[in-house]
Amino acid sequence: MERARSGAAASGERGRGIPASSFTVDGESAGRDAPDLRLAGLAVAAWLAALAGLHLSLGVTVWVAAVAATLALLAGLHLGGVLGRPGVAARRYGWIAVAVLLGVLCGAAATGARVVVRDAAPVRALIADRAQVTAELVLRDDPRPVRGAPGRQPMLLVRVDLIRLTGPDGARVTGPVRALVLATDPAWRPLLPGQRVTSRGRLSAPRGGDLTAVVLSTTGPPTPRGAASWPQRAAGVLRTGLQRACEPLPDAPGGLLPGLVVGDTSRLLPEVEEDFRATGMTHLNAVSGSNVAIVVGAVLLLARWARAGPRTAAVLCVLALVGFVILVRPSPSVVRAAAMGAIGLAALAAGRSRSALPALATAVTGLILYDPDLAGDPGFALSVCATGGLLLLAPGWRDALRRRGVPAGLAEALAVPAAAQLACGPVIAGLSATVSLVAVPANLLAVPAVAPATVLGVLAAVLSPLWPGGAEFLAWLASWPARWLVAVAAYGADLPAGNLPWAGGVAGALLLAAVSVALLLGFRRRRARRLIAVVAVAVVLGAVPIRLLASGWPPRGWVVVACAVGQGDAVVLPVAPGRAVVVDAGPEPSGVDACLRRLGVREVPLLVVSHFHVDHVGGVAGVFRGRRVGAVVGPSWSEPPYGAAQVREAARRAGAPLASVRAGWRWRAGAVDLAAVGPPYPLRGSRSDPNNNSLVLAATVGGVRILLTGDAETEEQRAMLETTPAAAIRADVLKVAHHGSAYQAPEFLAAVRPAVALVCVGVDNDYGHPNAGLLDRLTRGGARVLRTDVDGDVAAVRAGDGLVVVRRGRESEPSR
Repeated sequence: MERARSGAAASGERGRGIPASSFTVDGESAGRDAPDLRLAGLAVAAWLAALAGLHLSLGVTVWVAAVAATLALLAGLHLGGVLGRPGVAARRYGWIAVAVLLGVLCGAAATGARVVVRDAAPVRALIADRAQVTAELVLRDDPRPVRGAPGRQPMLLVRVDLIRLTGPDGARVTGPVRALVLATDPAWRPLLPGQRVTSRGRLSAPRGGDLTAVVLSTTGPPTPRGAASWPQRAAGVLRTGLQRACEPLPDAPGGLLPGLVVGDTSRLLPEVEEDFRATGMTHLNAVSGSNVAIVVGAVLLLARWARAGPRTAAVLCVLALVGFVILVRPSPSVVRAAAMGAIGLAALAAGRSRSALPALATAVTGLILYDPDLAGDPGFALSVCATGGLLLLAPGWRDALRRRGVPAGLAEALAVPAAAQLACGPVIAGLSATVSLVAVPANLLAVPAVAPATVLGVLAAVLSPLWPGGAEFLAWLASWPARWLVAVAAYGADLPAGNLPWAGGVAGALLLAAVSVALLLGFRRRRARRLIAVVAVAVVLGAVPIRLLASGWPPRGWVVVACAVGQGDAVVLPVAPGRAVVVDAGPEPSGVDACLRRLGVREVPLLVVSHFHVDHVGGVAGVFRGRRVGAVVGPSWSEPPYGAAQVREAARRAGAPLASVRAGWRWRAGAVDLAAVGPPYPLRGSRSDPNNNSLVLAATVGGVRILLTGDAETEEQRAMLETTPAAAIRADVLKVAHHGSAYQAPEFLAAVRPAVALVCVGVDNDYGHPNAGLLDRLTRGGARVLRTDVDGDVAAVRAGDGLVVVRRGRESEPSR
């Protein structure tokens, strides 16, 4: 009787055109245990439609929405029996198709409406004129320092809602529209989200691909128009208190802990950030669903310990959830996690904890429709993929491991990071053009440290206004699991072949997704599982050792390597196996660090800085990363001050002595004999005094003469010709000055007469480097010219009585 009533009810619902919760065939449940994919189809379709709408024209977006609406209407009429009786297959899959079409319609419509506001004609007219305007703004997030511009004036990036613009002629344009503020005045730093300010600056166009309508560049301070709301002020006090509590800690864990707890990465060391990226642990640098789960879970445990009922526990968890989101700021991953937590808490209060996948789909759909900008946010994509992997893959893998005798706790610990990494792998591959082999073990080792660091950090933040000493003690306790995370990331990043190259962009992501799906489907069959296991073992035992031992890099007998570090210099001279002199460090730490790892350099007895411009010292921390540096030397000309301070700080942290040297200084170790031959005297009033006071080094490695010229330009080159013996300038290998700029003295090049010329230069740089006339002059003089923008890392190798050159090849740069 019960089965008959259920079947009649389902039939009656279908007769009214309403889909049944589970399809029935001949009174039996078909697919009762299969996941309900209707909401999942709706979410994915809305997401993809919103992403397309951000990049396509408005007309195309409207056309897509109209087509989807028409098809959804026709499909709904068919399933409802208006246009004919649907078959069993149509009833089973038809509503999924309708959900997909509705998702396309909703995503395209929501994004199109926002794009219309973004591309409003009055704002575009002001952008085209690069007008100087007065803007009334409301902050959406904390001002964040912009990295990657050392040596220049520090800059803050502020995400705002633009309420009103007043043009130079007094005309007003009202919003709200989204905008970015690039500010240099430090008065922007203490502002809080929700605060209303007025600022004057110049408008420019955004990069596109999101809902940002305009970029406002300003050099002046903001004028506050009221205070932030009291919750934001309270959150600001707690975040500042956590930063103060972390100040006595060492730099690495002290910078990581605020990022781990509240998403504040302002003090996170660049080398720690690079290690986390290399080991697939970047999700720990920003607050996400795991942090929400830890905090809410701790509150739930306390509520159960106090014997609170389900509704009381749910209310306490809601309060903790809201407070935590305000504390960490509503970033995309936090908003997604909060939405999922709210749905889960509602299920807890109602006594139903099932349907996690539909809950995730509901959260994704609602968030995309509320804010289509999330569709293009990598953090949001990683967060959703990780949650989907935990819901769809982890339970089955955990149960399979338990059936094979693995203890329950260990099975959970193995299944969770593996499922999250498999789900996030395609997105990470598309962004970084690499596939990590160490991500799963690194995240597995990180699991025990995340919860205690998060809970202790939150307690330190809450306690900081009342008892700063107690907050510092809790932060010290939390620093120990943070130290473990730093160590795991550092050792994982040092593993050779830990990251394998992969196709980047959308193509690379889709390719890895297809491979992952094929593997998952293949594992369902016993023979396929065995074949996959054999292939995996073959790859590990074959491809990885080949990559390590037979990569051809570094070449045997190399005497100098110019590293491909972008628009900057980094040159390596071998002292002994595993030891090398490094001259300059490029613009960022990751480039020179990766080059030294490829060369197997574990110790740097001497680091030489030719001068203090950012393209030579911005990556100095990468030289120190995991290596002992014996000493650091630089020129006596200590400008620009920021670059000199950066080198001093890096040497201080490592305990390496720092000295200024002049022409006539000499250093010998192993195979390297190094001498400073320029500048002969301080040069002032030149086109660029820092460039024209670069240390110029003459090195002899294995009998090969190498001249390293820094950024010495015409003035310094001619001064050297006037004062330096010709034999000191003559060289077999020339590191061309200033990335191959046109400011070269022809008589200087004629005096050097190199057989090999190495040009350190960045791909598609804005400076016109290297100069075509200079390259032609070097070639006509008999030099073999190699460029790091075209050839990647390049090496000069001694072969008998002559020289040969070896190119490693340029790797694709990761997306940013």
